[in-house]
Amino acid sequence: MLEDMIRAVGLMLVFEGVLPFLMPERWQGLLLSMTSIDQRYIRAVGLTSMLLGLSMLILMR
Repeated sequence: MLEDMIRAVGLMLVFEGVLPFLMPERWQGLLLSMTSIDQRYIRAVGLTSMLLGLSMLILMR
């Protein structure tokens, strides 16, 4: 199970690094634009993302 967790974190890091590597200007602009977004919306997006990921993990099990 520990190996699976390490693989999952590694894969997450690969996906997280693709956009800054390929389009650093757009990535930076996206980060700057996020500072003006309401925190409640950001939390809702984060919660939705976590629930979707958890649902996928449960369904694939």
